[in-house]
Amino acid sequence: MIRVGLVGFGMGGRVFHGPLISSVEGLELAAVLERSTDKAAARYPGITTYRTLEAMLADDTLGLFVVTTPSGTHFPIARQILEAGRNLVVDKPMSVTSGQEAELIALAAARGVLLVPFVNRRWDSDFRTIQKLLHEGILGRVVYLESTFDRWRPAPPTDRLWKENPSLGGGVLLDLGTHLADQALTLFGRPEAVDAAVKRERDGEGANDFFSLRLRYEGLTVTLASNSLSALARPRFHLRGTKGNYWKWGLDPQEAALNKITRIGDGPWGVDLPANWGTLSTDGSGGTPVKPIPGDYRLYYAGIRDALLGKAPAPATALDAWRAARLLEWATESSTQRREIACDWSEEPA
Repeated sequence: MIRVGLVGFGMGGRVFHGPLISSVEGLELAAVLERSTDKAAARYPGITTYRTLEAMLADDTLGLFVVTTPSGTHFPIARQILEAGRNLVVDKPMSVTSGQEAELIALAAARGVLLVPFVNRRWDSDFRTIQKLLHEGILGRVVYLESTFDRWRPAPPTDRLWKENPSLGGGVLLDLGTHLADQALTLFGRPEAVDAAVKRERDGEGANDFFSLRLRYEGLTVTLASNSLSALARPRFHLRGTKGNYWKWGLDPQEAALNKITRIGDGPWGVDLPANWGTLSTDGSGGTPVKPIPGDYRLYYAGIRDALLGKAPAPATALDAWRAARLLEWATESSTQRREIACDWSEEPA
């Protein structure tokens, strides 16, 4: 049994990490760091609540630490945990700059410990289904992918004020953009260039709430986009290929379900409603619904468990996080300069 210490119990800890860790055999949610509240202990009786990171690091029974604090705090907390020689999962983004992430990568290598970004949306139902379609070649040579994650949030959040503060890592680009960038990199690898617009559309001062990124590959264009003023969302995915198209509306159902529970029970999980199934068209007609592969974020933590036990590679690498971060930095540069920016991947950390 691998005992897990969760650093932070805000939305990320409550909705994602707590329920997922508690639902994977071989992992035990043993301790939570909360500075002044006991929300985790109320939901998970029997766990230990620590008030300081130093006190939690003194617990030698913990085999894995998970950081799920505001984005701007990830780097100093992760560095302290790695310096103590402890295995670590860090929620996205792993840090707010690629330079800081490179430092963490070097530190983890020097200490010989695991450092893995939390990239749960690789296990979204729609993304797993798209991977299957691409593997089977049903669409022919894919020439275009559009991936969007729109929301209707005309008023900024009042419960997580840091999300409106760019200096603390706020903004939709680092939030949802990290997920979309990771998915694009997972599907197609590193692009040649990026052309982007990143800005704020809502009233008032605050972090960016809109982005549109065009990634240029050889023979392929990938568009990643998100905004906070879509009362009617666009398709979540649209793929075009030489043999057909695939469209998918609606979001993976897991986040909404996790928001209501403390652990995943028996029975079906991550199954999309038939009304939300994607549509495949290979003859120019209205298309045929495609039964999706169920989503399952538990597979991420099962992969972490197996990596710690030496049974399999980690489900993601810290270099994956660095690549997504660097891509978003080039996107910001592109938006500022209003031109396409070439992606120089030669600077990747070892």
